[in-house]
Amino acid sequence: MGIEGHSPPAGAVRRRPRPLSPLREHLRDTFWFTPTAGLVGAALLALGVLELDNLLVRELRKAGDYGEIESLIALADDTKTIITTVGSAMLTFIGVVFSISLVALQMAGGQMSPRVVRLYVRSRITKCTFAVFLATFLFALLVQASYEGNDDPRTVSTVPVVSSMMCVLMVLLSLGLFVAYVNSTLRLMRVSHVVDRITRESFRALDRYGVAAAGPPELPAAGAEVPHRGRAGVLRDVHIARLVRAAQRQGVVLRLIPRIGDFIVPGTPVLAVHGGAAAPPHRALRYTVSVGVERTFHQDLGFGLRQLSDIAQRALSPAVNDPTTAVQCLDRIVQFLAAVAERPLGALHHCDRKGAVRLVQDLPEWADLVDLGFAEIRGCAVDSPQVTRRLVAALEDLERLAPAGRRAPLERHRTLLEQAVERTVHEAADRGFALEPDRQGIG
Repeated sequence: MGIEGHSPPAGAVRRRPRPLSPLREHLRDTFWFTPTAGLVGAALLALGVLELDNLLVRELRKAGDYGEIESLIALADDTKTIITTVGSAMLTFIGVVFSISLVALQMAGGQMSPRVVRLYVRSRITKCTFAVFLATFLFALLVQASYEGNDDPRTVSTVPVVSSMMCVLMVLLSLGLFVAYVNSTLRLMRVSHVVDRITRESFRALDRYGVAAAGPPELPAAGAEVPHRGRAGVLRDVHIARLVRAAQRQGVVLRLIPRIGDFIVPGTPVLAVHGGAAAPPHRALRYTVSVGVERTFHQDLGFGLRQLSDIAQRALSPAVNDPTTAVQCLDRIVQFLAAVAERPLGALHHCDRKGAVRLVQDLPEWADLVDLGFAEIRGCAVDSPQVTRRLVAALEDLERLAPAGRRAPLERHRTLLEQAVERTVHEAADRGFALEPDRQGIG
């Protein structure tokens, strides 16, 4: 069966999400690069500014303006106390601030979800603050070492005036970043902000994909499979453009077997080859699959629902007992599911420039997303009428928004919730109260 004339179905996606850069993701997931760059930048800045001080003294000496040099020496002596204080106190300040922050982060991760830590690690303001703090400390040490203790304007080689002023400016920048950092860390400890951040990232992942094909792809029989040859881990991203080019050169259609977010090990089939007996050569498929230690939002539609469900479950645990947080998570789950209620799901068809399908990528179905959002919360919510009332209201709202063909999973969850409440709650009045729809839980 030929595939060159295999045209994409109506609604196929033609734009492709930007590939995930492994190097960029590695740098964002680590905490060493930005501070190291700050230290290197501070050293280079100190060398440049101190050379500017040397040039200033040489020019004044050539002009015979020794009185101006004496004024500069007096000004540098006035700022020396500030530089010495900054050099001795900044490192202690860094240690205290970040020790307290890590304790607060541990508390937030314990109360919400361990995956909250990624928000802190990937925070730009956190890394910039740490980098500027260390850069200020190193810059102050280098400037402090440049003081000669020579007050003779005829023999002094350098007067660190410009560098001292630059150090003061860096201290002011550090204070401003410290205020922004505290504000960012406190927001990270607020569950409403974390939930909103997760929701926004989920919608960005949804918009990145566009709209899936309206129906299942009609593909020739699979002739071969391509196994995974890298390390074991979570499938985080596929390089769609490179896979499309490889499939076009080989004259085949590739289908991604695992979904984004699946854990794969070496030898796991990752690509099925349709329309040909031979797979593209290995060199053409290099760097087309990105595997990491944890899921990301880049191409993973279900990761946001997974995190919201985790936060809600932990809030409903006996150790935390915070049903209001679970209601907040349900609010955002409903928001996301309402956005995809009428959206075609199932498979993305990626085409080459001639319009022929070259790559098919499976997405979570509607039932998968509904189960991910509600199944585990429903199992933990039976003893909390505030959550059951919000859950009933959520299911009713989605039933009104979803097409008739997508109401079955919602009706199933509602039936299971009613059965669980009937088994657990013995009083009829309490059962009626727990199953009354309420968008505020208990308004």
